[in-house]
Amino acid sequence: MIEAVVFDLDGVLIDSEPVWEQVRRGLVAERGGHWAADAQHKLMGMSTPEWARYLSEDLGVGLPPDKVAALVTDRLGVAPASCAAVEDSSNGLRSAAAAGLAVIAIPRPQYPPDPDALAATSLVLPALADLTPGAVSALG
Repeated sequence: MIEAVVFDLDGVLIDSEPVWEQVRRGLVAERGGHWAADAQHKLMGMSTPEWARYLSEDLGVGLPPDKVAALVTDRLGVAPASCAAVEDSSNGLRSAAAAGLAVIAIPRPQYPPDPDALAATSLVLPALADLTPGAVSALG
């Protein structure tokens, strides 16, 4: 059963950057690191491996990057198998599938995803308006 949906629509649908900043900043402080003045600016747009390495090495968390990523994302409180991801790009579709989420593609016709990325999806919808609770429930 799908318990959570992750959207790759930050800044349009939801403004999650403040939440990510709060969790990352908290982890850095908790582990004795130093939050740099430009840290949030640098983190925006980084992939999980990139920001985990940045927190680990540059901000002094002192844990391996994979452990940093696990500690930050375990805050979400839902196992990947119980989540769905809504994505539009090839790399986003691939990443969500690799992370073990059910993948919902809402591709932009001007920028169609690669066929292999679409093959990893559970559902392809023509528009965000077609993303209904019923569509998500059918995945689980």
